[in-house]
Amino acid sequence: MAEPGRDAAVADEQAARERELIDRVVASFDGAADERLKTVLQSLTRHLHAFLREVRLTEDEWTTGIGFLTAAGHLTDDKRQEFILLSDVLGASMQTIAINNEAYANATEATVFGPFFVDDAPRIDNGGDISGGAAGQPCWVAGTVTDTSGNPVPGARIEVWEADEDGFYDVQYGDDRTAGRAHLFSEADGAYRFWAITPTPYPIPHDGPVGALLAASGRSPLRAAHLHFMVTAPGLRTLVTHIFVRGDELLDADSVFGVKDSLVMDFEEQPAGTPTPDGRPVGDTWSRTRFDIVLAPAT
Repeated sequence: MAEPGRDAAVADEQAARERELIDRVVASFDGAADERLKTVLQSLTRHLHAFLREVRLTEDEWTTGIGFLTAAGHLTDDKRQEFILLSDVLGASMQTIAINNEAYANATEATVFGPFFVDDAPRIDNGGDISGGAAGQPCWVAGTVTDTSGNPVPGARIEVWEADEDGFYDVQYGDDRTAGRAHLFSEADGAYRFWAITPTPYPIPHDGPVGALLAASGRSPLRAAHLHFMVTAPGLRTLVTHIFVRGDELLDADSVFGVKDSLVMDFEEQPAGTPTPDGRPVGDTWSRTRFDIVLAPAT
């Protein structure tokens, strides 16, 4: 069996030098007091060196990589997280989610958190509006929160957030607006409902190093249209997920690999003048969707 990370053209003496360095770096973490930290660092070292050896990375390429990470750090602040974008476009976010959210009975599947969640979003009552003035077609969202046995989950905290019809989240405007986000709680029977705006596709921020990476590799920054959810309830696994719009052409080309078939929903457009579920007057077209949330038990 070939040695991991070794190019077939590398001479035995050179390969031995490279292995010796790996062994020394791995051994340097033997004294870590935290056993989990030791495991992670030693495995990271082995895999990183295997990558370096497999591609025979040049010094110029390594310098370019360091510059890329430095630029990502400079761009990151409390409203923009370039490293989350990097994790997302490499599929690392979705892989970590898959590892930590194993399938359980009929529980709703998880997907990426994304870089635009904000703590302390305003609370709305059931039937309220999360848009906060964000532009877009009104959309009625309703459903229930239950456990995997079908029991209603009252009082579940439901955080929701989304981009406006121009593809921007409120934090991207830089004027301290709060729009397209809120939280509410499920009722005694597990039901919830709110007004939002119909999701539309948009690009992840691509004016930084991650955008340059996508452009250089011929990839699009576009995300499939979606609405974010985070649902928490005592004794149950926290769910971070989206719902996606059936028929969206980007479902198979989402830039962060976040789409799952079970999360694709019908967003049914209603003609202008169609009565709304709560009697709200809507002068133009609007849409509606249903999303029943099932929470797995906490582990």
